[in-house]
Amino acid sequence: MADAPRTVLISGCSSGIGLELAVQLAHDHRHRYQVVATMRDLGKKGTLEAAAGEALGQTLTVAQLDVCSDESVAQCLSSIQGGEVDVLVNNAGVGLVGPLEGLSLAAMQNVFDTNFFGAVRLVRAVLPGMKRRRKGHIVVVSSVMGLQGVVFNEAYAASKFALEGFFESLAVQLLQFNIFITLVEPGPVVTNFEGKLLEQVSTAEFPDTDPDTLHYFRDFYLPASRELFHSVGQSPQDVAQVIVKVISSTRPPLRQQTNARYTPLIVLKTVDPSGSLYVRITHCLLFRWTRLLNLGLRCLACGCLRFRIWPR
Repeated sequence: MADAPRTVLISGCSSGIGLELAVQLAHDHRHRYQVVATMRDLGKKGTLEAAAGEALGQTLTVAQLDVCSDESVAQCLSSIQGGEVDVLVNNAGVGLVGPLEGLSLAAMQNVFDTNFFGAVRLVRAVLPGMKRRRKGHIVVVSSVMGLQGVVFNEAYAASKFALEGFFESLAVQLLQFNIFITLVEPGPVVTNFEGKLLEQVSTAEFPDTDPDTLHYFRDFYLPASRELFHSVGQSPQDVAQVIVKVISSTRPPLRQQTNARYTPLIVLKTVDPSGSLYVRITHCLLFRWTRLLNLGLRCLACGCLRFRIWPR
Protein backbone atom coordinates (compact mmCIF):
# COMPACT_ATOMS: atom_id res chain seq x y z
CA MET A 1 0.00 0.00 0.00
CA ALA A 2 1.48 3.33 -1.07
CA ASP A 3 2.16 5.98 1.55
CA ALA A 4 -0.33 8.82 1.68
CA PRO A 5 0.91 12.09 0.13
CA ARG A 6 2.50 14.56 2.53
CA THR A 7 0.69 17.85 3.01
CA VAL A 8 2.96 20.83 2.41
CA LEU A 9 1.86 24.32 3.43
CA ILE A 10 3.83 27.13 1.78
CA SER A 11 3.48 30.83 2.58
CA GLY A 12 4.19 33.61 0.10
CA CYS A 13 3.33 31.87 -3.19
CA SER A 14 2.15 34.78 -5.35
CA SER A 15 5.58 35.01 -7.01
CA GLY A 16 9.27 34.13 -6.76
CA ILE A 17 10.56 31.22 -4.72
CA GLY A 18 7.19 30.33 -3.19
CA LEU A 19 5.46 30.08 -6.57
CA GLU A 20 8.22 27.98 -8.11
CA LEU A 21 8.41 25.68 -5.10
CA ALA A 22 4.65 25.08 -5.06
CA VAL A 23 4.64 24.16 -8.76
CA GLN A 24 7.67 21.86 -8.50
CA LEU A 25 6.27 19.97 -5.51
CA ALA A 26 2.82 19.68 -7.06
CA HIS A 27 4.36 18.00 -10.12
CA ASP A 28 6.68 15.71 -8.14
CA HIS A 29 4.92 12.40 -8.73
CA ARG A 30 7.79 10.41 -7.25
CA HIS A 31 7.45 11.72 -3.70
CA ARG A 32 3.75 12.67 -3.82
CA TYR A 33 2.85 15.91 -2.11
CA GLN A 34 -0.44 17.67 -1.52
CA VAL A 35 0.52 21.34 -1.77
CA VAL A 36 -1.39 24.16 -0.10
CA ALA A 37 0.04 27.27 -1.75
CA THR A 38 -0.91 30.41 0.14
CA MET A 39 -0.71 34.14 -0.35
CA ARG A 40 -2.05 37.22 1.39
CA ASP A 41 -3.82 38.63 -1.67
CA LEU A 42 -5.73 36.07 -3.73
CA GLY A 43 -6.06 38.68 -6.44
CA LYS A 44 -2.50 37.73 -7.39
CA LYS A 45 -3.15 33.99 -7.77
CA GLY A 46 -3.44 34.03 -11.58
CA THR A 47 0.27 33.49 -12.28
CA LEU A 48 0.47 30.55 -9.87
CA GLU A 49 -2.68 28.90 -11.23
CA ALA A 50 -1.42 29.21 -14.80
CA ALA A 51 1.96 27.72 -13.85
CA ALA A 52 0.33 24.87 -11.92
CA GLY A 53 -1.54 23.64 -14.99
CA GLU A 54 -3.22 20.27 -14.55
CA ALA A 55 -1.97 20.05 -10.95
CA LEU A 56 -4.39 22.80 -9.91
CA GLY A 57 -7.22 21.27 -7.92
CA GLN A 58 -5.45 17.92 -7.88
CA THR A 59 -2.11 18.10 -6.05
CA LEU A 60 -2.18 21.89 -5.56
CA THR A 61 -4.74 24.15 -3.96
CA VAL A 62 -4.49 27.90 -3.45
CA ALA A 63 -5.54 29.45 -0.15
CA GLN A 64 -5.54 32.88 1.46
CA LEU A 65 -3.10 33.38 4.32
CA ASP A 66 -1.80 36.50 6.01
CA VAL A 67 1.07 35.42 8.27
CA CYS A 68 0.58 38.60 10.33
CA SER A 69 -2.94 37.56 11.40
CA ASP A 70 -3.82 34.86 13.96
CA GLU A 71 -7.33 34.68 12.53
CA SER A 72 -6.08 34.19 8.97
CA VAL A 73 -3.68 31.43 10.04
CA ALA A 74 -6.44 29.60 11.95
CA GLN A 75 -8.86 29.90 9.04
CA CYS A 76 -6.28 28.59 6.56
CA LEU A 77 -5.44 25.56 8.70
CA SER A 78 -9.12 24.78 9.24
CA SER A 79 -9.52 24.46 5.47
CA ILE A 80 -6.90 21.69 5.27
CA GLN A 81 -8.37 18.22 5.39
CA GLY A 82 -7.71 16.83 8.86
CA GLY A 83 -5.89 20.06 9.72
CA GLU A 84 -2.59 18.20 9.45
CA VAL A 85 0.54 19.78 7.96
CA ASP A 86 3.49 17.46 7.39
CA VAL A 87 5.84 20.07 5.95
CA LEU A 88 5.65 23.80 6.66
CA VAL A 89 7.61 26.14 4.41
CA ASN A 90 7.93 29.65 5.86
CA ASN A 91 8.62 31.66 2.74
CA ALA A 92 6.58 34.87 3.10
CA GLY A 93 8.81 37.89 3.56
CA VAL A 94 9.35 41.55 2.80
CA GLY A 95 12.51 43.54 2.10
CA LEU A 96 13.71 46.93 3.28
CA VAL A 97 16.71 48.76 1.84
CA GLY A 98 18.04 52.22 2.53
CA PRO A 99 19.91 54.48 4.93
CA LEU A 100 18.83 53.91 8.51
CA GLU A 101 18.07 57.59 9.19
CA GLY A 102 15.59 57.63 6.30
CA LEU A 103 13.60 54.57 7.39
CA SER A 104 10.69 54.75 9.80
CA LEU A 105 10.37 52.51 12.84
CA ALA A 106 7.00 51.42 11.48
CA ALA A 107 8.64 50.15 8.30
CA MET A 108 11.23 48.22 10.30
CA GLN A 109 8.56 46.77 12.58
CA ASN A 110 6.65 45.61 9.50
CA VAL A 111 9.74 43.68 8.37
CA PHE A 112 9.88 41.86 11.71
CA ASP A 113 6.10 41.33 11.83
CA THR A 114 6.26 39.49 8.49
CA ASN A 115 9.71 37.92 8.31
CA PHE A 116 10.10 36.85 11.95
CA PHE A 117 6.81 36.91 13.84
CA GLY A 118 4.93 35.67 10.77
CA ALA A 119 7.10 32.54 10.73
CA VAL A 120 6.76 32.10 14.49
CA ARG A 121 2.96 32.43 14.25
CA LEU A 122 2.75 29.66 11.65
CA VAL A 123 5.05 27.34 13.58
CA ARG A 124 3.03 27.78 16.77
CA ALA A 125 -0.09 26.80 14.81
CA VAL A 126 1.24 23.58 13.22
CA LEU A 127 3.57 22.40 15.99
CA PRO A 128 0.98 20.74 18.28
CA GLY A 129 -0.12 18.44 15.47
CA MET A 130 3.44 17.59 14.47
CA LYS A 131 4.33 16.80 18.09
CA ARG A 132 1.25 14.64 18.49
CA ARG A 133 2.13 12.63 15.35
CA ARG A 134 5.85 12.59 16.28
CA LYS A 135 6.92 13.72 12.81
CA GLY A 136 7.24 16.86 10.74
CA HIS A 137 9.56 19.16 8.86
CA ILE A 138 9.74 22.95 9.19
CA VAL A 139 11.57 24.74 6.38
CA VAL A 140 12.45 28.39 6.82
CA VAL A 141 13.55 30.51 3.87
CA SER A 142 16.23 32.54 5.61
CA SER A 143 19.12 34.25 3.80
CA VAL A 144 22.88 34.58 3.81
CA MET A 145 21.98 37.89 5.47
CA GLY A 146 21.08 35.77 8.47
CA LEU A 147 24.78 34.91 8.65
CA GLN A 148 26.37 38.25 7.81
CA GLY A 149 25.43 41.88 8.14
CA VAL A 150 25.03 43.77 4.86
CA VAL A 151 25.28 47.54 4.63
CA PHE A 152 22.00 49.42 4.07
CA ASN A 153 20.05 46.19 4.82
CA GLU A 154 20.20 46.46 8.60
CA ALA A 155 16.53 45.77 9.44
CA TYR A 156 16.16 42.99 6.88
CA ALA A 157 19.38 41.29 7.99
CA ALA A 158 18.31 41.62 11.63
CA SER A 159 15.03 39.83 10.89
CA LYS A 160 16.95 36.96 9.28
CA PHE A 161 19.44 36.82 12.17
CA ALA A 162 16.41 36.51 14.46
CA LEU A 163 15.07 33.59 12.41
CA GLU A 164 18.44 31.83 12.57
CA GLY A 165 18.69 32.10 16.35
CA PHE A 166 15.06 31.20 17.00
CA PHE A 167 14.94 28.12 14.80
CA GLU A 168 18.37 26.80 15.73
CA SER A 169 17.25 26.93 19.37
CA LEU A 170 13.94 25.24 18.56
CA ALA A 171 15.64 22.53 16.49
CA VAL A 172 17.36 21.10 19.57
CA GLN A 173 14.06 20.51 21.37
CA LEU A 174 12.13 19.24 18.37
CA LEU A 175 14.49 16.35 17.68
CA GLN A 176 12.81 14.70 20.68
CA PHE A 177 9.62 14.66 18.60
CA ASN A 178 11.27 13.55 15.34
CA ILE A 179 10.61 17.00 13.87
CA PHE A 180 13.33 18.53 11.70
CA ILE A 181 14.07 22.18 11.00
CA THR A 182 15.96 23.43 7.95
CA LEU A 183 17.10 27.01 7.42
CA VAL A 184 17.52 27.55 3.67
CA GLU A 185 19.96 30.40 3.02
CA PRO A 186 19.88 31.82 -0.51
CA GLY A 187 22.19 34.56 -1.64
CA PRO A 188 20.91 37.12 -4.15
CA VAL A 189 17.79 35.89 -5.97
CA VAL A 190 16.82 37.59 -9.23
CA THR A 191 13.10 38.39 -9.18
CA ASN A 192 10.88 41.18 -10.48
CA PHE A 193 10.33 42.20 -6.86
CA GLU A 194 14.04 42.73 -6.24
CA GLY A 195 14.45 44.68 -9.45
CA LYS A 196 11.53 46.97 -8.65
CA LEU A 197 12.77 47.47 -5.09
CA LEU A 198 16.23 48.59 -6.22
CA GLU A 199 14.67 50.87 -8.83
CA GLN A 200 12.37 52.48 -6.28
CA VAL A 201 15.03 53.12 -3.64
CA SER A 202 17.40 54.61 -6.22
CA THR A 203 15.11 57.64 -6.54
CA ALA A 204 13.67 57.71 -3.01
CA GLU A 205 14.24 60.83 -0.93
CA PHE A 206 15.11 59.28 2.49
CA PRO A 207 14.44 62.37 4.61
CA ASP A 208 16.70 63.13 7.60
CA THR A 209 19.63 61.38 5.92
CA ASP A 210 22.88 63.32 5.61
CA PRO A 211 24.27 64.03 2.11
CA ASP A 212 27.38 61.86 2.59
CA THR A 213 25.33 58.78 3.50
CA LEU A 214 22.99 59.34 0.54
CA HIS A 215 26.05 59.60 -1.69
CA TYR A 216 27.43 56.30 -0.35
CA PHE A 217 24.06 54.61 -0.80
CA ARG A 218 23.37 55.81 -4.33
CA ASP A 219 26.88 55.88 -5.79
CA PHE A 220 28.52 52.93 -4.01
CA TYR A 221 25.94 50.51 -2.62
CA LEU A 222 23.36 50.51 -5.44
CA PRO A 223 25.85 49.91 -8.29
CA ALA A 224 27.60 47.18 -6.27
CA SER A 225 24.25 45.57 -5.46
CA ARG A 226 23.19 45.51 -9.10
CA GLU A 227 26.54 43.95 -10.06
CA LEU A 228 26.15 41.36 -7.30
CA PHE A 229 22.72 40.29 -8.53
CA HIS A 230 23.96 40.19 -12.11
CA SER A 231 27.09 38.18 -11.27
CA VAL A 232 26.04 35.65 -8.64
CA GLY A 233 22.25 35.92 -8.50
CA GLN A 234 20.17 32.75 -8.71
CA SER A 235 16.76 32.23 -10.25
CA PRO A 236 13.79 31.36 -8.03
CA GLN A 237 13.64 28.03 -9.87
CA ASP A 238 17.17 27.13 -8.73
CA VAL A 239 16.42 27.95 -5.09
CA ALA A 240 13.16 26.00 -5.27
CA GLN A 241 15.02 22.95 -6.58
CA VAL A 242 17.27 23.01 -3.52
CA ILE A 243 14.25 23.21 -1.20
CA VAL A 244 12.59 20.29 -3.00
CA LYS A 245 15.67 18.17 -2.36
CA VAL A 246 15.76 19.26 1.28
CA ILE A 247 12.12 18.28 1.77
CA SER A 248 12.66 14.86 0.21
CA SER A 249 15.75 14.17 2.34
CA THR A 250 15.45 11.49 5.03
CA ARG A 251 17.70 13.46 7.40
CA PRO A 252 17.32 17.14 6.50
CA PRO A 253 20.20 19.46 7.44
CA LEU A 254 19.77 22.35 9.86
CA ARG A 255 21.26 24.79 7.36
CA GLN A 256 21.37 24.66 3.58
CA GLN A 257 22.93 27.36 1.45
CA THR A 258 21.82 27.37 -2.16
CA ASN A 259 24.52 29.27 -4.05
CA ALA A 260 28.14 28.15 -4.00
CA ARG A 261 29.18 31.22 -5.98
CA TYR A 262 28.30 33.39 -3.00
CA THR A 263 30.39 31.33 -0.58
CA PRO A 264 33.61 33.37 -0.97
CA LEU A 265 31.72 36.44 0.25
CA ILE A 266 30.82 34.79 3.58
CA VAL A 267 34.10 32.99 4.24
CA LEU A 268 35.56 36.08 5.94
CA LYS A 269 32.93 35.79 8.65
CA THR A 270 34.05 32.29 9.58
CA VAL A 271 37.79 32.87 9.24
CA ASP A 272 37.92 35.54 11.97
CA PRO A 273 35.58 34.89 14.94
CA SER A 274 36.05 38.49 16.15
CA GLY A 275 34.24 39.79 13.05
CA SER A 276 36.76 42.59 12.52
CA LEU A 277 38.20 41.08 9.34
CA TYR A 278 34.77 40.80 7.71
CA VAL A 279 33.81 44.38 8.58
CA ARG A 280 37.10 45.89 7.40
CA ILE A 281 37.40 43.90 4.18
CA THR A 282 33.80 44.44 3.09
CA HIS A 283 34.10 48.13 3.94
CA CYS A 284 37.17 48.46 1.76
CA LEU A 285 35.64 46.47 -1.10
CA LEU A 286 32.55 48.64 -1.15
CA PHE A 287 34.00 52.08 -0.49
CA ARG A 288 37.69 51.91 -1.51
CA TRP A 289 38.38 48.93 -3.76
CA THR A 290 35.32 49.18 -5.99
CA ARG A 291 37.16 48.05 -9.11
CA LEU A 292 38.54 45.03 -7.28
CA LEU A 293 35.04 44.15 -6.07
CA ASN A 294 33.61 44.34 -9.58
CA LEU A 295 36.47 42.25 -10.94
CA GLY A 296 35.92 39.63 -8.25
CA LEU A 297 32.20 39.47 -9.00
CA ARG A 298 32.88 39.03 -12.71
CA CYS A 299 35.27 36.19 -11.88
CA LEU A 300 32.59 34.51 -9.78
CA ALA A 301 30.18 34.79 -12.70
CA CYS A 302 32.50 33.09 -15.18
CA GLY A 303 31.68 29.67 -16.59
CA CYS A 304 34.41 27.83 -14.70
CA LEU A 305 32.38 28.03 -11.46
CA ARG A 306 29.20 26.33 -12.63
CA PHE A 307 28.27 24.43 -9.51
CA ARG A 308 25.74 24.63 -6.73
CA ILE A 309 25.39 23.38 -3.19
CA TRP A 310 22.92 20.53 -2.82
CA PRO A 311 21.72 18.75 0.29
CA ARG A 312 23.89 15.86 1.40
